[in-house]
Amino acid sequence: MNPVARSPLLELRGITKRFGAAQALSGVDLDVFAGEVLALVGDNGAGKSTLVKTIAGIFPPEGGEMRFGGVPIALRGPRDATRLGIATVYQDLALCDNLDVVANLFLGREERATPSRMLDEEAMEKRALAVLHVLNVKLPSVRAAMGGLSGGQRQSVAVARALMGEAKLVMLDEPTAALGVVQTTQVLELILRLKQQGLAVIVISHNLADVFRVADRIVVLRQGRLVGDFETHATARETVVGRITGADAGATPGIA
Repeated sequence: MNPVARSPLLELRGITKRFGAAQALSGVDLDVFAGEVLALVGDNGAGKSTLVKTIAGIFPPEGGEMRFGGVPIALRGPRDATRLGIATVYQDLALCDNLDVVANLFLGREERATPSRMLDEEAMEKRALAVLHVLNVKLPSVRAAMGGLSGGQRQSVAVARALMGEAKLVMLDEPTAALGVVQTTQVLELILRLKQQGLAVIVISHNLADVFRVADRIVVLRQGRLVGDFETHATARETVVGRITGADAGATPGIA
């Protein structure tokens, strides 16, 4: 992959965000390309979640410019981001344990048959099966209750739900947190399948082992500033750790 030869799907230039006296983001520049996995790493409080929520339309930036597909955008809320094709899967997943997989996938956007206006369960089930098949997600049944699924399966359903809205960019917040080895592998394989589908993927993770397994690029935030942008295949883990902690204080910020 050579992102330099292509136009970015998402462009951020000089993004700033403040909460009271705290400067959460300071002049962040970032490009994200279709068909790549970008890992966003940094210590707690580095600005990772703030940046993702800015892209998701939750926190409007106070300065800078955002472009999506080459077009300047001003997100007034999460619905604006969703309409553009920006989907976010947060760590809590926001799934309903008492509902089955199909109901969770279509929650808030159920399909209805005409003229009765009753739920078109057959059509929703077929579409659910199609999306899960594309992602190669293995479940006991699409009618299984969400509360009975494993952590990896739940994460997969949450990602599949994000794709129901024709997503172009998927952002995942700590997708492997608290998962076992087998479930973690399932989720990492799912991330790679999103890439293979041509989507742009942003992953927030504290687990550098996972990051080095799936990410094409690793972007480091420290104290609200972008201080590193690395091609994963050409970067050592120690280099990324040094940029996260500031141990390589002599390095030029933002230069890999």
